[in-house]
Amino acid sequence: MFNTTAWNRLRYSLYAPLYDTVAERAFRRPRRTALGQVTWHPGMRVLLVGAGTGLDLPWLPRDVEIHATDLSPAMVRHTRRRAEALGMDVQAAEMDAEALAFPDGHFDVVVMHLILAVMPDPARGLAEARRVLSHDGQLCVMDKFQTDDRPAGVSRRALNALTSAIATDITRQARPLLENAGFTLEEDTPVMMGSLFRALLARPARAQ
Repeated sequence: MFNTTAWNRLRYSLYAPLYDTVAERAFRRPRRTALGQVTWHPGMRVLLVGAGTGLDLPWLPRDVEIHATDLSPAMVRHTRRRAEALGMDVQAAEMDAEALAFPDGHFDVVVMHLILAVMPDPARGLAEARRVLSHDGQLCVMDKFQTDDRPAGVSRRALNALTSAIATDITRQARPLLENAGFTLEEDTPVMMGSLFRALLARPARAQ
């Protein structure tokens, strides 16, 4: 049986040396837009899930407590080096986004940028984000999504067989994923390539 998690760990370790060249400038504005939708307060606990090389760090407040995780050890090393260069105190660790080693309700903000489209099981990853968020916490997402009003067509699903193997799933829908994981979507802003890439802000849904 194909191990998607192991493949992701391997390929992102291989991508790490070139990742900034591809992703830093292209996603600078989308990252800033997504993080700008968060309501920030001093002392917040913030978790970057799938932090990559730490490209979100320059756009975060300096008066919050930052933790960063990534499946790839190489990415974690890059994040630590970036934090050091920026003079930021960041706790970075290798960790599977679908099995976070943090207690329930521990964070005020969870950031998931460019990870939901590559996770083997995004529903499980969002369930973990929901678990570690406080009851009034904020989930900040930026990623590529299929439109919410209809599922992917035959041609898109066929193309996805290729893109998901080498880079990313292009058929996932944001609103169903978030709502099924127990979130309420508050902000939904197109940020790149029309509405393909979207910046989302969600909160845990209130119990009825």
